[in-house]
Amino acid sequence: MTRKRRRLYFVLAGMSVLGLAAALVLMSFEDSLVFFRSPSDLAENPIPAGRTFRLGGLVAEGSVVKDGVEIRFVVTDLAETVPVRFRGLVPDLFREGQGVVTEGRMDENGVFIASNVLAKHDENYMPPEVAESLKEAGHWQDGKEAEASD
Repeated sequence: MTRKRRRLYFVLAGMSVLGLAAALVLMSFEDSLVFFRSPSDLAENPIPAGRTFRLGGLVAEGSVVKDGVEIRFVVTDLAETVPVRFRGLVPDLFREGQGVVTEGRMDENGVFIASNVLAKHDENYMPPEVAESLKEAGHWQDGKEAEASD
C-alpha cells in the first residue's frame, strides 16, 4: 500500500468518526430542546404525545378546578384552548386571566400534563412568549406592549 493510499484511508476514517460524533451531539440536543407553543400553534401542528414542550397563553376565566394537589385549568390564546392538568403547587401569582407558561407533555387524550407551571412575577408582566403568541393570533391589547418586554 502506498503512502498516498494510507493517508487517504486515514483522512476518510477521521472524517467518518467526526461525522458520527457530530450526529450524536445533534441527536442529544434534540432530546433536550424545549420548544414554546401556543394553543393556536398546537391546533395547526399537533405535537406527538410524550414529547416535552412549553405551552403558553392566558389562564381561561372560570377554568381553574383544584382537587387536592391536582389542579386543572385551560390555557387559551383567545383563539384556541388546551386543557391542562398539573399535580403540585402552583405559584402564588397564578390565577385566571393572567399569563402562564407551562412545561410538560400532551397525553393521548389531548390533555397537556404539566410538570412545571410558571406565572407572571408582578402586576405588569406577561411572559414574552405569551405576548408574542397573542400578537400573532391578533388578540394583543394595545397599551400592554411595553409591559411585556420587561
